[in-house]
Amino acid sequence: MVYRVPMTIYTGYLAIHKFEKELEREFEVRALTVAHKRDRLYLVEGSHPQLIWAQVTAFGLESIKITSINDGARRLKERGRNWALYTVTNHRRAELIQEGLPKIKQRTLPFRHQLPSVPMGFWTLWEEDEMLATQETSSPFGLGAMEFDEDKVMPPSRAYLKLWEFFTVYAPEAIRGGTAIDVGSCPGGWTWVLRMLEFDRVYSVDKAPIEKRIMDLGNIEFRQESAFGLDPGAFGPIDWFCSDIICYPERLLNLVNRFRAAGTVKNFVCTIKYQAETDWEETLKFLEIPGSRIVHLHHNKHEVTWFLKGTNP
Repeated sequence: MVYRVPMTIYTGYLAIHKFEKELEREFEVRALTVAHKRDRLYLVEGSHPQLIWAQVTAFGLESIKITSINDGARRLKERGRNWALYTVTNHRRAELIQEGLPKIKQRTLPFRHQLPSVPMGFWTLWEEDEMLATQETSSPFGLGAMEFDEDKVMPPSRAYLKLWEFFTVYAPEAIRGGTAIDVGSCPGGWTWVLRMLEFDRVYSVDKAPIEKRIMDLGNIEFRQESAFGLDPGAFGPIDWFCSDIICYPERLLNLVNRFRAAGTVKNFVCTIKYQAETDWEETLKFLEIPGSRIVHLHHNKHEVTWFLKGTNP
């Protein structure tokens, strides 16, 4: 059966593998109606913003009729250089069109490496003679996937990759010096990243100690206590408040709001972790904080990253 897409503007959302239900629930929360769906690709009529549970968002998808494989490759090259393919049907034909495009070498990234400056387009072969394509996407990486040149020696866990990704993609402007706090820091992965950023002082807070090799880096003040009992006034001005603590979203929000009320924190970045179900009620409360944003990092699992930048002088 031929499955045609009407000639209109669509925003495409590629769901994160195994988190399709989260994206579908987000459509409901945001009152968006899915017009078409194939595999993990959802099309919503009109222009809409990036969504949290989309691996990549494709803005302004254009319907392009083609007569052959070579014609498909030619039409894409006319619109841009770099293209990432997500196949939903006619897989081999789509792969042959992709082979006719400039080759892209997806290298692993060093920490805080400059992001690609050339746009990364998104396309799919919707029918044998019809492509959907756009050069405007939410990520400079193919289908939103990025991999780092990992440090397999120092970090005590791979949780550090979340903070690496955040400071590389969303806060490359963060500079050396100042003060950072890592609450719920054990075993020390995020504290290690903050030391790599060369803050003058890093407060590391947890009931359990962080690993000795991290403490030995120096300029770290470890406080063995509960993050939820902290007095914001005991730290003075903080440039970055960081948390990857395991707790219910409501408890994290209360902690964040105490530090916000103190007026001593300039920037926040926190992981919102979920139990069996995604807690949309509490998640939306984070978004009620003016200027804040929530993203699902490539290195997040059933969790998201909330951040707020530049709240105090």
